[in-house]
Amino acid sequence: MHQAPTKGEFMILDLFKLDGKIAVVTGGARGIGQGYAIALAEAGADVAVIDVMDCAETVEKVKALGRKAASFTADLGAGKASAEQVMDDVFAAMGGIDILVNNAGIIRREPFVEHSEKNWDDVISINLSSVFFLSQVAADQMIKQGRGGKIINIASMLSFQGGVFVPGYAASKGGIKSLTMLMANELAKHNITCNAIAPGYIATENTRPIRENPERNKAILDRIPAGRWGEPADLMGVVVFLASPAAAYMNGYTVAVDGGWLSR
Repeated sequence: MHQAPTKGEFMILDLFKLDGKIAVVTGGARGIGQGYAIALAEAGADVAVIDVMDCAETVEKVKALGRKAASFTADLGAGKASAEQVMDDVFAAMGGIDILVNNAGIIRREPFVEHSEKNWDDVISINLSSVFFLSQVAADQMIKQGRGGKIINIASMLSFQGGVFVPGYAASKGGIKSLTMLMANELAKHNITCNAIAPGYIATENTRPIRENPERNKAILDRIPAGRWGEPADLMGVVVFLASPAAAYMNGYTVAVDGGWLSR
Protein backbone atom coordinates (compact mmCIF):
# COMPACT_ATOMS: atom_id res chain seq x y z
CA MET A 1 0.00 0.00 0.00
CA HIS A 2 1.19 3.52 -0.76
CA GLN A 3 0.46 5.09 2.60
CA ALA A 4 2.51 6.80 5.28
CA PRO A 5 3.80 4.49 8.03
CA THR A 6 2.89 5.05 11.66
CA LYS A 7 4.96 7.75 13.36
CA GLY A 8 8.20 6.35 14.68
CA GLU A 9 7.95 3.16 12.64
CA PHE A 10 10.67 4.15 10.14
CA MET A 11 13.45 6.66 9.74
CA ILE A 12 12.41 9.41 7.31
CA LEU A 13 14.70 8.29 4.48
CA ASP A 14 12.98 4.89 4.49
CA LEU A 15 9.85 6.63 3.18
CA PHE A 16 11.68 7.40 -0.07
CA LYS A 17 12.60 3.78 -0.79
CA LEU A 18 10.98 2.02 -3.74
CA ASP A 19 12.22 -1.49 -3.07
CA GLY A 20 10.09 -4.09 -4.82
CA LYS A 21 8.14 -1.55 -6.88
CA ILE A 22 7.62 -1.77 -10.64
CA ALA A 23 7.97 1.51 -12.51
CA VAL A 24 7.16 2.34 -16.12
CA VAL A 25 8.70 5.41 -17.79
CA THR A 26 7.68 6.57 -21.26
CA GLY A 27 10.15 8.47 -23.41
CA GLY A 28 12.98 7.03 -21.35
CA ALA A 29 15.60 6.48 -24.03
CA ARG A 30 17.59 9.61 -23.20
CA GLY A 31 17.60 12.99 -21.47
CA ILE A 32 15.02 13.71 -18.79
CA GLY A 33 13.21 10.40 -19.22
CA GLN A 34 16.43 8.45 -18.79
CA GLY A 35 17.10 10.47 -15.66
CA TYR A 36 13.70 9.51 -14.25
CA ALA A 37 14.33 5.82 -14.97
CA ILE A 38 17.74 5.87 -13.30
CA ALA A 39 16.44 7.77 -10.28
CA LEU A 40 13.63 5.29 -9.70
CA ALA A 41 16.08 2.40 -10.06
CA GLU A 42 18.50 4.01 -7.61
CA ALA A 43 15.61 4.21 -5.13
CA GLY A 44 15.00 0.48 -5.53
CA ALA A 45 12.44 0.04 -8.31
CA ASP A 46 12.56 -2.28 -11.31
CA VAL A 47 12.00 -0.22 -14.46
CA ALA A 48 10.35 -0.71 -17.84
CA VAL A 49 11.00 1.93 -20.48
CA ILE A 50 8.72 2.68 -23.44
CA ASP A 51 10.00 4.70 -26.39
CA VAL A 52 10.20 4.81 -30.18
CA MET A 53 13.97 5.18 -29.82
CA ASP A 54 16.56 2.61 -28.79
CA CYS A 55 16.49 2.27 -25.00
CA ALA A 56 19.52 -0.01 -24.67
CA GLU A 57 21.58 2.61 -22.82
CA THR A 58 18.86 3.23 -20.24
CA VAL A 59 18.27 -0.49 -19.72
CA GLU A 60 22.01 -1.04 -19.24
CA LYS A 61 22.22 1.76 -16.67
CA VAL A 62 19.25 0.39 -14.72
CA LYS A 63 20.60 -3.16 -14.75
CA ALA A 64 23.97 -1.88 -13.56
CA LEU A 65 22.16 -0.80 -10.39
CA GLY A 66 21.05 -4.38 -9.79
CA ARG A 67 17.45 -3.78 -10.88
CA LYS A 68 15.31 -5.61 -13.41
CA ALA A 69 14.92 -3.59 -16.62
CA ALA A 70 13.17 -4.01 -19.95
CA SER A 71 12.40 -1.82 -22.94
CA PHE A 72 9.35 -1.72 -25.20
CA THR A 73 8.85 -0.02 -28.55
CA ALA A 74 5.55 1.72 -29.22
CA ASP A 75 4.08 4.60 -31.20
CA LEU A 76 2.28 6.35 -28.37
CA GLY A 77 0.51 8.62 -30.83
CA ALA A 78 -1.30 5.68 -32.45
CA GLY A 79 -4.29 5.66 -30.11
CA LYS A 80 -5.72 3.60 -27.28
CA ALA A 81 -5.19 0.18 -28.86
CA SER A 82 -1.45 0.82 -29.10
CA ALA A 83 -1.34 1.97 -25.47
CA GLU A 84 -3.22 -1.13 -24.34
CA GLN A 85 -0.94 -3.47 -26.26
CA VAL A 86 2.33 -2.07 -24.99
CA MET A 87 1.08 -1.94 -21.41
CA ASP A 88 -0.12 -5.54 -21.61
CA ASP A 89 3.40 -6.44 -22.78
CA VAL A 90 4.88 -4.53 -19.85
CA PHE A 91 2.62 -6.24 -17.30
CA ALA A 92 3.46 -9.66 -18.71
CA ALA A 93 7.21 -9.02 -18.61
CA MET A 94 7.44 -7.10 -15.35
CA GLY A 95 4.64 -8.69 -13.34
CA GLY A 96 2.46 -5.59 -12.94
CA ILE A 97 2.90 -1.89 -12.26
CA ASP A 98 3.18 0.39 -9.23
CA ILE A 99 4.47 3.63 -10.77
CA LEU A 100 3.77 5.22 -14.16
CA VAL A 101 5.76 8.23 -15.35
CA ASN A 102 4.15 9.74 -18.47
CA ASN A 103 7.24 11.52 -19.80
CA ALA A 104 7.02 11.04 -23.59
CA GLY A 105 6.31 14.26 -25.48
CA ILE A 106 7.07 16.31 -28.57
CA ILE A 107 6.94 19.98 -29.56
CA ARG A 108 6.26 21.64 -32.90
CA ARG A 109 6.99 25.33 -33.44
CA GLU A 110 4.87 27.46 -35.80
CA PRO A 111 3.09 30.81 -35.40
CA PHE A 112 -0.53 30.42 -34.26
CA VAL A 113 -2.18 31.37 -37.56
CA GLU A 114 0.17 29.10 -39.53
CA HIS A 115 0.16 26.11 -37.17
CA SER A 116 -0.78 23.10 -39.28
CA GLU A 117 -3.47 20.57 -38.48
CA LYS A 118 -0.85 17.81 -38.57
CA ASN A 119 1.40 19.54 -36.08
CA TRP A 120 -1.57 20.16 -33.78
CA ASP A 121 -2.78 16.55 -34.03
CA ASP A 122 0.70 15.04 -33.59
CA VAL A 123 1.41 17.02 -30.43
CA ILE A 124 -1.98 16.51 -28.83
CA SER A 125 -1.99 12.78 -29.58
CA ILE A 126 1.38 12.14 -27.94
CA ASN A 127 1.47 14.78 -25.21
CA LEU A 128 -2.11 14.49 -23.99
CA SER A 129 -4.11 11.63 -25.50
CA SER A 130 -1.42 9.02 -24.86
CA VAL A 131 -1.19 10.13 -21.23
CA PHE A 132 -4.94 9.61 -20.89
CA PHE A 133 -4.88 6.18 -22.51
CA LEU A 134 -1.76 4.89 -20.72
CA SER A 135 -3.06 6.15 -17.38
CA GLN A 136 -6.41 4.44 -17.94
CA VAL A 137 -4.71 1.10 -18.54
CA ALA A 138 -2.24 1.56 -15.67
CA ALA A 139 -4.92 2.65 -13.20
CA ASP A 140 -7.10 -0.31 -14.13
CA GLN A 141 -4.19 -2.67 -13.46
CA MET A 142 -3.33 -0.93 -10.18
CA ILE A 143 -6.93 -1.29 -9.02
CA LYS A 144 -6.93 -5.01 -9.89
CA GLN A 145 -3.66 -5.49 -7.98
CA GLY A 146 -5.17 -3.86 -4.90
CA ARG A 147 -1.98 -2.27 -3.62
CA GLY A 148 -2.45 1.31 -4.81
CA GLY A 149 -0.08 3.13 -7.10
CA LYS A 150 1.50 6.36 -8.29
CA ILE A 151 0.92 8.14 -11.60
CA ILE A 152 3.27 11.00 -12.41
CA ASN A 153 2.55 13.16 -15.45
CA ILE A 154 5.03 15.57 -17.00
CA ALA A 155 3.69 19.07 -17.34
CA SER A 156 5.62 22.22 -18.33
CA MET A 157 6.09 25.89 -17.62
CA LEU A 158 3.38 26.24 -20.28
CA SER A 159 0.96 24.54 -17.90
CA PHE A 160 1.09 27.96 -16.18
CA GLN A 161 2.00 30.27 -19.07
CA GLY A 162 0.91 30.67 -22.68
CA GLY A 163 4.21 30.78 -24.52
CA VAL A 164 4.50 31.68 -28.21
CA PHE A 165 4.63 29.69 -31.46
CA VAL A 166 3.68 26.39 -29.73
CA PRO A 167 -0.15 26.29 -29.58
CA GLY A 168 -0.41 22.51 -29.61
CA TYR A 169 2.24 22.14 -26.93
CA ALA A 170 0.71 24.83 -24.74
CA ALA A 171 -2.74 23.28 -25.04
CA SER A 172 -1.42 19.80 -24.27
CA LYS A 173 0.51 20.89 -21.19
CA GLY A 174 -2.38 22.96 -19.88
CA GLY A 175 -4.47 19.83 -20.36
CA ILE A 176 -1.96 17.73 -18.44
CA LYS A 177 -2.33 19.93 -15.36
CA SER A 178 -6.13 19.65 -15.42
CA LEU A 179 -6.13 15.94 -16.26
CA THR A 180 -3.78 15.31 -13.34
CA MET A 181 -6.25 16.96 -10.96
CA LEU A 182 -9.19 14.98 -12.35
CA MET A 183 -7.27 11.71 -12.05
CA ALA A 184 -6.38 12.57 -8.47
CA ASN A 185 -10.05 13.16 -7.67
CA GLU A 186 -11.26 9.90 -9.17
CA LEU A 187 -8.45 7.52 -8.26
CA ALA A 188 -7.74 8.54 -4.65
CA LYS A 189 -10.35 6.08 -3.35
CA HIS A 190 -8.21 3.30 -4.85
CA ASN A 191 -5.08 4.54 -3.04
CA ILE A 192 -3.67 5.83 -6.33
CA THR A 193 -2.17 9.31 -6.27
CA CYS A 194 -1.64 11.45 -9.38
CA ASN A 195 0.74 14.39 -9.51
CA ALA A 196 2.74 16.17 -12.19
CA ILE A 197 6.23 17.61 -12.61
CA ALA A 198 6.68 20.84 -14.57
CA PRO A 199 10.33 21.09 -15.62
CA GLY A 200 11.81 24.46 -16.42
CA TYR A 201 14.55 24.97 -18.99
CA ILE A 202 16.60 21.75 -18.89
CA ALA A 203 19.84 21.15 -20.78
CA THR A 204 19.07 18.24 -23.13
CA GLU A 205 19.57 17.49 -26.82
CA ASN A 206 16.13 18.98 -27.48
CA THR A 207 17.18 22.34 -26.06
CA ARG A 208 20.69 22.40 -27.52
CA PRO A 209 19.73 24.75 -30.43
CA ILE A 210 18.38 27.29 -27.94
CA ARG A 211 21.43 27.06 -25.71
CA GLU A 212 23.71 27.52 -28.74
CA ASN A 213 21.89 30.72 -29.74
CA PRO A 214 23.72 33.39 -27.68
CA GLU A 215 20.87 35.91 -27.70
CA ARG A 216 18.17 33.40 -26.80
CA ASN A 217 20.35 31.68 -24.23
CA LYS A 218 21.12 34.98 -22.48
CA ALA A 219 17.45 36.01 -22.42
CA ILE A 220 16.54 32.73 -20.72
CA LEU A 221 19.38 32.81 -18.19
CA ASP A 222 18.62 36.43 -17.31
CA ARG A 223 15.15 35.38 -16.15
CA ILE A 224 16.14 32.29 -14.15
CA PRO A 225 17.02 33.28 -10.56
CA ALA A 226 19.27 30.22 -10.28
CA GLY A 227 21.32 31.67 -13.14
CA ARG A 228 21.76 28.37 -14.96
CA TRP A 229 19.96 25.79 -17.08
CA GLY A 230 18.62 22.80 -15.19
CA GLU A 231 20.06 19.32 -15.68
CA PRO A 232 18.12 16.04 -15.84
CA ALA A 233 19.66 15.28 -12.44
CA ASP A 234 17.76 18.24 -10.99
CA LEU A 235 14.51 16.33 -11.62
CA MET A 236 15.57 13.01 -10.11
CA GLY A 237 14.74 13.88 -6.52
CA VAL A 238 11.21 15.06 -7.22
CA VAL A 239 10.26 11.98 -9.26
CA VAL A 240 11.45 9.69 -6.46
CA PHE A 241 9.54 11.77 -3.91
CA LEU A 242 6.29 11.67 -5.86
CA ALA A 243 6.68 7.93 -6.50
CA SER A 244 7.38 7.13 -2.86
CA PRO A 245 5.37 6.75 0.37
CA ALA A 246 6.85 10.10 1.44
CA ALA A 247 4.31 11.76 -0.90
CA ALA A 248 1.35 9.69 0.31
CA TYR A 249 -0.75 12.79 1.12
CA MET A 250 0.23 14.76 -1.98
CA ASN A 251 -2.34 14.44 -4.73
CA GLY A 252 -3.41 16.45 -7.78
CA TYR A 253 -0.52 18.91 -7.62
CA THR A 254 1.83 20.12 -10.36
CA VAL A 255 5.32 20.74 -9.02
CA ALA A 256 7.50 23.24 -10.88
CA VAL A 257 11.23 22.48 -10.94
CA ASP A 258 12.43 25.57 -12.77
CA GLY A 259 15.23 27.33 -10.90
CA GLY A 260 12.73 30.04 -9.96
CA TRP A 261 11.51 30.85 -13.50
CA LEU A 262 7.86 31.21 -12.49
CA SER A 263 8.80 33.50 -9.62
CA ARG A 264 10.00 36.24 -11.98
